[in-house]
Amino acid sequence: MTSLADCRVLELPRVKRPQGSITAVEATTDVPFPLARIYYLYDVPGGEARGGHAHRALQQLMVAVMGSFEVVLDDGSERNTFRLDRAYHGLYVAPMIWRELKSFSSGGICVVLASQAFSEDDYIRDYETFRGEKLSGAT
Repeated sequence: MTSLADCRVLELPRVKRPQGSITAVEATTDVPFPLARIYYLYDVPGGEARGGHAHRALQQLMVAVMGSFEVVLDDGSERNTFRLDRAYHGLYVAPMIWRELKSFSSGGICVVLASQAFSEDDYIRDYETFRGEKLSGAT
């Protein structure tokens, strides 16, 4: 069963030049899972939160490509908060980890690289249900 120890900030490739920097992410080299979908969160009003769920099988890599935000991860017994504010840092989130995104800066954009296409069946949207599945070892 996954824990917070499985989640970590990855340094993505970065090329710095006087004209600006570039980060190119290659699916088979820089992402620790097969890449199936990319989506992004933006126009998040101040004080609002996103997430508030877990995934049974989906793996994600979250990147703050503009601005900053915090990701609170919870494995059912421990919580940790990660602040993402660099376009060359990606937070790997393992399956069966509860996540909440909050404290978006003005203009903050979160790009998420995901291991699977969207499936509502993969979501756990109730924290107590998540804890129950986590404790029972279900999934």
